[in-house]
Amino acid sequence: MRDVIILGSTGSIGVQALDVIAANPDRFRVVGLAAGSNRAAVAEQAAAFRVEHTAFGAEESAALVRDVRADVVLNGITGSVGLGPTLAALESGATLALANKESLIVGGELVTAAAAPGQIVPVDSEHSAIAQALRSGTPEEVRRLVLTASGGPFRGRSRDSLASVTPREALAHPTWDMGLVVTTNSSTLVNKGLEVIEAHLLFDVPYDRIDVTVHPQSIVHSMVEFVDGSTIAQASPPDMRLPISLGLDWPNRVAGVGAPLDWSTASQWTFEPLDEAAFPAVALAKRVGEAGGTYPAVFNAANEQAVLAFHEGRVGYLGILDTVERVVDSHDGGELTLEGVLEAERWARRAADSLLSASAG
Repeated sequence: MRDVIILGSTGSIGVQALDVIAANPDRFRVVGLAAGSNRAAVAEQAAAFRVEHTAFGAEESAALVRDVRADVVLNGITGSVGLGPTLAALESGATLALANKESLIVGGELVTAAAAPGQIVPVDSEHSAIAQALRSGTPEEVRRLVLTASGGPFRGRSRDSLASVTPREALAHPTWDMGLVVTTNSSTLVNKGLEVIEAHLLFDVPYDRIDVTVHPQSIVHSMVEFVDGSTIAQASPPDMRLPISLGLDWPNRVAGVGAPLDWSTASQWTFEPLDEAAFPAVALAKRVGEAGGTYPAVFNAANEQAVLAFHEGRVGYLGILDTVERVVDSHDGGELTLEGVLEAERWARRAADSLLSASAG
């Protein structure tokens, strides 16, 4: 029996995690729930799972993790506000099932240095796939990591044709519904760029050995290539309950959590090279990741501001990445502490807003 705290319990990851737990009461027990502000929904969840300890907001979430003993903390909070709770979870000694990629990305070595070996278990489908495939060999046998990307709604389009993209079009993802910022990030491939940084931090593989390939079917979630030429891929229908269940009980698999692929019907899986001219976000993210320090925090914060400006009609679609790159290029680094990261984010948001206001004017 594993005692679990769920941070972001009313979001998509949190709700699906509760589904997994409800179906496996002999394996998991919820001992804490936290959300942003939806008190009514949390109250319903707490009553259904007989949970005494609840919290709201990032500071209370971190305090909950410190005060309530748990075997696993699932961080499903959205955004870099999850950094404090991530550090609190690592400090507590619990296994951190990490769906809040932003906290690892902006925290960088601040997070990895606080983690014991194997303490962080990724919940993103791509990184869960890599973690599963890595069990096929030793670290010395890994040649490269290959992250798959659906390509989003604009796969195959040229950069010039993207100038006229509307907010509605950017939210029409072919596979996932992930909210305004993350869905837009998937269309620009910023999300994949963030995942490249996350893969580097989780698996300690250099950026020049992390690739992205476009796989529209979203069946192969990522791959590991080994030195003997073998490539191990993890494939399953797109269902987040599978990586969530692995995060909750790593390395054990939870029977029946997801449906298997149907091998009795014909299907085709295709893979295409990433068009970096039309989608420069991955290359920019690699540059940011290699710079390290507070640069990833600046990249993430500036992008969030630019995405909001796009949806408010204050900048065009191509202006999102253009703004982010200009902010990153004007950053001169900062101290990699919790306060240093927060200050870098504040600076990046101000810098992005200034550029966006100037372009609108």
